[in-house]
Amino acid sequence: MSSITPPLYAIGTPGQPWGDTEIKLWRSQQQIKRSYQQLVVEPLMALLQQPALQASAELFQYGTLDYQHLGLGQYPLYGVRSKHWQADQPVALVTGGVHGYETSGVMGALAFIAGHFCQYAAAEHTINLLVLPCISPWGFETINRWNPEAVDPNRSFSPSGQAQEAAAMMQLLAPHLANVLLHVDLHETTDSDNSEFRPAKAARDGTVNTNWNIPDGFYLVDDLDNPQPAFQRAIIAAVDKITQIAPADDDGCLIGEPLQQVGVIHYPKKALGLCGGLTQAQFVTTTEVYPDSPTATPEQCNQAQVTTVITALDFALATNQATK
Repeated sequence: MSSITPPLYAIGTPGQPWGDTEIKLWRSQQQIKRSYQQLVVEPLMALLQQPALQASAELFQYGTLDYQHLGLGQYPLYGVRSKHWQADQPVALVTGGVHGYETSGVMGALAFIAGHFCQYAAAEHTINLLVLPCISPWGFETINRWNPEAVDPNRSFSPSGQAQEAAAMMQLLAPHLANVLLHVDLHETTDSDNSEFRPAKAARDGTVNTNWNIPDGFYLVDDLDNPQPAFQRAIIAAVDKITQIAPADDDGCLIGEPLQQVGVIHYPKKALGLCGGLTQAQFVTTTEVYPDSPTATPEQCNQAQVTTVITALDFALATNQATK
């Protein structure tokens, strides 16, 4: 069997969507477990003090999440972009922490900045780099998929979206959408998807949840409406040298979706309001790392994210150059 029916979630009445009372109760149970300031902001600022990065990268604040009306704080949102931005050149976008609990997405983005940003920001690559390491800081601190209003930022990248996190990124990207060539969105699939987040979603929405089998390894989500099989294949081949690629379940699926090729499934990204569907980029992929695997270390998970970004950049740059 490829699915398991979990016990009912502790908040709410089965079959009835949450109202304000249930959302407030859920929010009251969330606790700060780690520091966005200490683990993301301070390392990011320290990186940008390095001479090589100072010469090629610019740290900037693109917004502030304000949850003071919920009795919470404010979170500054930071990005890193090419210092010598050229308006006539394509953009390569890397996003991490859309789901704040997915740690290697954030750490992988920081590791890419530390180890590889300068190389790809060099003039000969003729591309503008834009990295947003942690789009959902409150989710990062509380190890959550949702924001404090029980909204999933990664279903909110549309005009009707209700997440501040998505709105801030959409406002930043609005002038550049037509120029984005590549978008790599860094995610994880964790055991807590089944133990917490999918049951919570069903309770919030008043639906019935059936958990999927958590894939044991790395996989990619391609765009159903813009599939790029050779691009995805190149990334899978590179990451296969770092960590295990997730095998399909007994039904030939990963997280309930049919396998398109080894380690790759399709989602309709724009229709679902996913971060990966925001732009018109030719090359788009969403990573899914499995940090709970007994065969993967945190370092391997981070390196799988970095390897994805590097391989994606190399592929997109080579293809773009060949078509000129």
